[in-house]
This record gives sequence, C-alpha cells and structure tokens, in this order.
Amino acid sequence: MLIKEYRITNNCTNAEYQVAQLYNVAEMSKAESGGGEGVEIVANEPYEDEERKGQYTHKIYHLESKLPTWIRSLMPAGATKCQEHAWNAFPWCKTVITNDYMKESMSVTVESFHVDGDRGQLDNALNKSQDILKQREVVVIDIANDPKSYYLQTFNPAKEDVNTSFSQKALRGPLQGSWAKTCDPVMTCYKLVSIEFKWYGLQTKMESYMHSVERDLFTKFHRELFCSMDRWHGLSMESIREMEKRTKEELVEKMAKPVAAIESAK
Repeated sequence: MLIKEYRITNNCTNAEYQVAQLYNVAEMSKAESGGGEGVEIVANEPYEDEERKGQYTHKIYHLESKLPTWIRSLMPAGATKCQEHAWNAFPWCKTVITNDYMKESMSVTVESFHVDGDRGQLDNALNKSQDILKQREVVVIDIANDPKSYYLQTFNPAKEDVNTSFSQKALRGPLQGSWAKTCDPVMTCYKLVSIEFKWYGLQTKMESYMHSVERDLFTKFHRELFCSMDRWHGLSMESIREMEKRTKEELVEKMAKPVAAIESAK
C-alpha cells in the first residue's frame, strides 16, 4: 500500500468550498459522461452513523476508453468498471473506490478534512496514528505554480488558468507568485490517499501510477474550482441539491447517447 497526503490551499472559505466542491463534481461528471461511458449515480441520500451525519453517494464509473492502453490490455473487456462509495460529512469526507474485476485486490481510499483559515501547516489534520504518519508522503499542491508535468494532458486554459482568472463576484484573483501565503480568505484541503493494488509484479508500478492520476485530478479539479467561482459563488446548499437531482437525470440521458450525438449538440 502506498500512502500520500495531499495538501491543497484555496482562496475561499470552508463554507464556499463546500458549495464549490459539489457544484464542480456535478459539472465534471457531466463533462466526462456520454456514449455508454462516464458516471452513473446510483444513490445520493442523507446518512447518519455513530460518529457523523451527512450525505452518502454511490456512483459507478464506466471508464473503458479513458484508461491507458497498457492498463486495458491487462483486463478482459468490461472489467474496468469501478464502484465509488462516499460519505460527505463536511468538513470531513471519505471516498472508497474499488474495481469489480479485481475486488479486494484493488482499492483507493481518500479521507479528507477541510480547515478554514489554514495555509497547509497542520502536521496531522486527519488525526492519524504515528504508524500512518511514518508511512505517508506529504505532497503540497500549488494550483498556480506547480510544474506543468503534474497537470493532465487535457489542460484547458479557458477553464483552468488561475494565473489569469478573476472573479467579478468575489473580487479574487488572479493567483500568482506567493498567493497561498497572502490570500484572504483561505482554507486548505488535506487528503490522505491510500492506494492498494495487489497484483504480483505490477503493485509498485500501478500504485505509483494511480497516485500520479490522483495528483493530476486534484490539481485540475481545484484549478477549475477557482476559475468557475462566478458560477457557484452565492449558491445555497438547497440549490446545489436541486442541481444534483437534475445532474443525475442528465447523466442517464448522456450515458445512453452515442458520443457523436453529444459532440454535435455542443
């Protein structure tokens, strides 16, 4: 198992981030779905256990063509489907992803904690044992200054260029230089990611590769989160829940459409 803790500082408050995160998850799900692939929402409902209460979601990811060829070649057709179970009791969240084909031999667990007014200086934000802290590698993601090698190849300047983006509603941005040390408001996401891939001969390579994917996704997501500020700033949680309901219906339609039909409708 390979464990890394990612720290992502953002120019917003915790309350704003909660709305922005849900807004951008919905938008990203729609963008990545179509032609029988993408995101299928099975459940999105309140939950409560002995420790917390929040929102539980169950999603299925159909990823066949989105994976590198060398990974697809290792699995039979249709074996790339992944299950995601998530418990969002903000500011704490937990997500567990498994693969239907590999079952208990593959898992990605992301435990997150969001801290208002923080710039990434907490050493144990998730209150983990010393054993876990010794195993983890801390990775600080700077969404404005990280080398391009850490961005997805699908980098879209119009949606992700925080170096030039300015919010008319919040009067924030662009993010440049040592922005994370001086911006106001500020908060940091702490994400402890544990990846296990128990396949003899491929464990080290796959766990390292999957962490590189997680880093790319975190970078892309939080860049888009900042650049989309004028679309989510001021939205209420009630409006976000309504948006999620509409998104679930849209995803069903997009998954059923061939890719060509979706492209022509853009």
